[in-house]
Amino acid sequence: MPPPRTRGTALRQRLAELRGPDVPAKPLDARALAALAANPGCERRAILDGAGVDKTTLADALGSPSAFGQSQFALTRGNAFEAKVKADGGAELLRLVHERLDPGAEPPVGAALPDLSAVGPEGRTARTALALREATGATGTWTLLDHPMIALDVAGSPAFLEPDAVVVHPDGSWTVVEIKSFPMLDGSADPAKVGAAARQAAVYVLALEAVAARLDPAPRVRHRVLLVCPKDFSNLPTASAVDVRKQRAVTSRQLARLTRIEDIADALPEGTCFSPDLPAERLTAAVEAVPAAYAPECLAACELAFHCRERSREAGAVTSLGRSVRAELGGLTTVEDVLAAARGESGDPRDPAVAALRRAAVLRADALGTMCR
Repeated sequence: MPPPRTRGTALRQRLAELRGPDVPAKPLDARALAALAANPGCERRAILDGAGVDKTTLADALGSPSAFGQSQFALTRGNAFEAKVKADGGAELLRLVHERLDPGAEPPVGAALPDLSAVGPEGRTARTALALREATGATGTWTLLDHPMIALDVAGSPAFLEPDAVVVHPDGSWTVVEIKSFPMLDGSADPAKVGAAARQAAVYVLALEAVAARLDPAPRVRHRVLLVCPKDFSNLPTASAVDVRKQRAVTSRQLARLTRIEDIADALPEGTCFSPDLPAERLTAAVEAVPAAYAPECLAACELAFHCRERSREAGAVTSLGRSVRAELGGLTTVEDVLAAARGESGDPRDPAVAALRRAAVLRADALGTMCR
């Protein structure tokens, strides 16, 4: 008699059914996991990413092609900058880590650069874990791990992640290094881009903490990561220390929520499938069966943003105007509700949002009347 299926096996089979027959799962990377943390309330993204659905292909099949992603020029420029930062055995990179994060340690002269090559992601993950253990034991020395491979459990399956670099300090602590090609002007960079980089680095921190937990004693994974960018309008590297504790906490909660995607899957109608080979009407119905939490920020983080924006506008949802606007409007969830409240046709006048809308409507009418006279 075959052994009974475990809950994890049943969930994986259910997610495979949602992808469609013979459709391979798209593995999650750090960017995708960081985007989940940026919009933790979106059940649609949670189930699609948990099931390994290729959202770019899905968006094309829905008739709303994705514009999300980096251009080839940006990728080339980023690779060239990263190579410059890591030249000469990572001397400049290690100097920046020492200067920004650990100035009290001995200067990183003659740092170790372990070979992390291995066959397949599992082999590279094992080789990285061994290199981290050896570097942690070699106290008093600096070690630079160039493009290590680390694994993070996501909904019962490993997601293989590849940070730009991890540095082991002389005291045995570990630091994540993120190298980006957007500039730091006068010591600061675009807050939106820095936030996205921090969320991505927080994913790596979580994965490293899982590796560290298997060592005895467990080394410290630093929550201040190093963000390396071009200085001003040059190609010279500069760096800033970024505290990712908040992003790490949000990402951890969202990943815990992903492990409960079985609840989302169970709520879907029987036969729901997200295969791009399905007729457009059936595929659209399947996607719409899962609630989304669209906001303008999704345009920079999700391949389905154009589709969700169109549906949000059709429904008149105030979230299409931005999360800050949505927060100010309280229980008014549609544009129609907002306009009706402003006109005095509905809404409780004791509600601060309703009162503010009516006051704004009066001021607008007075202003327009003055202009017309």
